[in-house]
Order: sequence, then C-alpha cells, then structure tokens
Amino acid sequence: MKTQIIGASGTGKSTLATFISEQENIKWIDTDHYLWKDDSFTENNPIELRRIMYQEDIEANSSYIVSGSVFSWCPEGFADRDLLVFLSLDEDIRMERLRIREIERNGLDAMLLDENGLYTNDFLEWCKTYWTEEDRSMGGTYAEQLYQMELSKSAVIKLDSSQPVEQLYKGIMIYMQ
Repeated sequence: MKTQIIGASGTGKSTLATFISEQENIKWIDTDHYLWKDDSFTENNPIELRRIMYQEDIEANSSYIVSGSVFSWCPEGFADRDLLVFLSLDEDIRMERLRIREIERNGLDAMLLDENGLYTNDFLEWCKTYWTEEDRSMGGTYAEQLYQMELSKSAVIKLDSSQPVEQLYKGIMIYMQ
C-alpha cells in the first residue's frame, strides 16, 4: 500500500494518515517533517535536506501512508503511489479547526482579530487563500493540488473529511481492493 493524502490545511490529513498507519501497520510519512525544522513551524528546512529526507523514507519503506504534499519542491515525489486521496471540508469548519490549533500552539497573545472579530495570524490569513489562489506553483493551494491530481498516474479519489475517520478509512480500503 502506497497512499498519499492531500488537501487544505485543517482537513484531517494527518489524523487520517495516523489512523491508517496504525490499522495497516505501515509507515506514516508526514510531509511537514520535511518542510519544517521543528515543531515551532517557523523555519523551513532547505530543499536539499527535504529531498534527502524524502529519499531516505522512500528507500526504507515499501508501504506507506503520506499526509501532505512535496509537489511544490519535488514534483516527482511519491509518483509510485497506488492512490492519491484528496480531502475536502466545509470552509467554516476547516478555519475553525485551524483557529483552535493555532491558539493551542501559540497562545492568544500571538493572535490578532480579523475584520470579522475572529482570531487570526499570518498562517490563518494564508489558509484563507487556499481556494482563491490561482498560481498552481504555490504549494498548499487548491490550484497546486488540482494540478497534482490532473498529472497523477495513480488513481485519485476525493473524500469529504467531515465523515468519521473510520468511515474514510473503510472507503479507502474498499478502493484499494
């Protein structure tokens, strides 16, 4: 099994991948591990290091579940996958999930109020552009992920991640049979 899960931040990619990893006893590859130097999510790893880390994971694992994308800095990444899963979620629910996560990570002191009186920060403002950004070279956007799905040599399925993780898992496993 070689499956990659993509979608906007806050759609549950890591949650689903962790669940599948545990159920199938396979390696979970979190692409955030390649991108960020540490859990503060403030400094990126250089692309050369990301590529080395990616290559080590690919060589060490014949089966894997991936949460996230490497497409913007490694377009050939995970090209041997069996399945590409795209997760979507109602935008209000997604943004609320992200707002809660950002407050938990950074505290209220690091947040500002937006024009609607909702807590925000630079990351959340970037997340708001997921559907509207048109440049497909911009990683982490729908434009980039749509392009990735169009180029995919593997099958692509689209799932609504408001469903319970167990149901998403069953849907993926039925498809894999």
